This record gives sequence, structure tokens and C-alpha cells, in this order.
Amino acid sequence: MAGIKDIQCSQPFWGVDPSSGATFRLDDLKSNLISLLRRIKMLCHSLIKHSILCHPELVSGSHGFTGKTLRFRNKFGMTSFKKAFAFTLAETLIVMGIIGVVAALTIPNLNSSTADKEKVAKVQKIYSNLCDAFGRAQAVYGPYDEWFQNDTTFTAQSTRFGERMTEFMKVSKTCKLTTGCASTSKAYKYDGSEMESNLDNSHKNYYNVILADGTSVSFDGRNSVGIIHIDIDGPNKGQTKEGVDLFTFWIKNDDNNNYNVLYFGDNGDTTGNIEPPYDILGWIILNGNMDYLKATLTSSTYKCPNGKDLNWQTQTSCK
Repeated sequence: MAGIKDIQCSQPFWGVDPSSGATFRLDDLKSNLISLLRRIKMLCHSLIKHSILCHPELVSGSHGFTGKTLRFRNKFGMTSFKKAFAFTLAETLIVMGIIGVVAALTIPNLNSSTADKEKVAKVQKIYSNLCDAFGRAQAVYGPYDEWFQNDTTFTAQSTRFGERMTEFMKVSKTCKLTTGCASTSKAYKYDGSEMESNLDNSHKNYYNVILADGTSVSFDGRNSVGIIHIDIDGPNKGQTKEGVDLFTFWIKNDDNNNYNVLYFGDNGDTTGNIEPPYDILGWIILNGNMDYLKATLTSSTYKCPNGKDLNWQTQTSCK
């Protein structure tokens, strides 16, 4: 693999703005349909006014409705009646069927796309929060590698790391070196294999918290490197799967020999195809999408439905 390229916290976001709160709601479809029906109602009122009539049932409160007068002669003399032009039941059912088919084809894709955008926004938000907290902590307590001079055990280092970081973060629950802040479900690797039988139990020696936005965070502090495990869906939701809602940030020396929050691991780079698991987090932050979830993983390469392989240079999405 080519040389490692670790990006600093000062790197601007590419892709979805986490503050945008981009969402798609089913209520939008409902409101659009209601707006369409209102327009049909107004059109019918207009047509009635000019004697080009809609069925009176389509127009609320259309009493005194008068249709086109037709006359014919029978043995009793001239007879007249009024004929109303209206949609037939078959036509109405056809229109409803078309609307249903279109909704069935489009809503799942829209929901999936919207869910991915929300996850991207959450990842970028937690990255921003971690960068801010780490910068503030170093300003108060000095360089990261000087934090643990009096801490000789792993648990003491994790506690020191977590306490100093969360001092500058909005936390709703603190579990410290116990369970209760992470998912009790099985955790899975990016390829679907089991990673942990119980994520909460495996993180009980880390410094664990739940942030105000529901994100679970575990701080694994060490002298040379700090590891931050996050679950953007919190302890009670999501798939608990690497690259879907589980991600790992690192505190380590960057290219400028300064400690910083990084989103590449020991093997991460941006010179070839996207390679799991280390490239996944950097891919989200730099390219602003999770298109690798739409692709098929073959031999550590993500192949899109269109046959192209995701890579850092020319194919940064599956579009």
C-alpha cells in the first residue's frame, strides 16, 4: 500500500453538512398528495362555473349543482334530465394503483438514501465534537503524551483520557469503567463476521459515556495512542456493525508530528481502492457518502452495482 495519509481535525468537511439535519419524511408525500387534491377541487369549482362539470362528490359543498341539460322525445312528450360528467370507479382505481406503484418503487430508495445521509451527518458531527474537545483538553492539560505520567495501569489511563475529553463534551450518561452505555447485542465486523458477543461487556474496561445526541462513546486511553470507539445509534438501536453504526477514531501523531484526532488507522491511505475497515471512516468524512453499503465487498474491494470499484481518485460514489 502507498504511504499513510492521516488528515488533521482542521480538514474541512466534504459532503453533507452535519448541521443541515437533512431528512426525508413520509409526511412530505402526504402533504404533496393533499395539495394535489386541493388543486383538483379548485379546478372542479372552476369547471362548474363554466358548465364543464366534475362529479359533485369531488367538490365539497357543491349543492345546487346543475349539469348539462339533455332532451329527448318519448311517447309522453319531451323529457329532460341533467347529466353530470365524472370520473368512473375504474378510472379512480387506476389512478390510485399508479400512485401506489410509484410510491412502492420510490419510497424505499428515498428512505435508504435519507438514512445514509443522516448517518454521514452524525459521523461528521461526532468527528467535529471530538476535534473540538481534544483541542480544548490539550490547551488546558498540555500535550496528549504528557497526560499519563502518573498512570501506570490501562484502566487508569482510560479513565484519565475519558475524563479529560468528556469535560468538553455534552454528556447525558456516564458509565465510566462499567457497563450500561453500550449495546448489549452482538457486534459485527464490516464483512458480517462476529466481532464481539456482547459489545457492552467487552467495553467495560474503557471509559464509557452516552452523549446528549444518543451516541455511545468508549475511550481506550494509552500512552502512545488513544482509541475512541463510537456507536452513532447508541446502545438500543442500529445493527451494531462496523461501517454501519460502529466506527473508531484514533488519537496519534499526524503527518506534522502533532497529536490529533484521526480517522485512519495504521493501514489507512487514500491512494487506491477503499479498503475496509480502516478506510471506511475516512471515506465518509472526505467523500460524504456511505456508498460502500450499496456495493458488494469482494477481495477487500467494494464493487458498485454498475460494476465499478470504489476508489479514492475517480470513483468516489456508486453514481
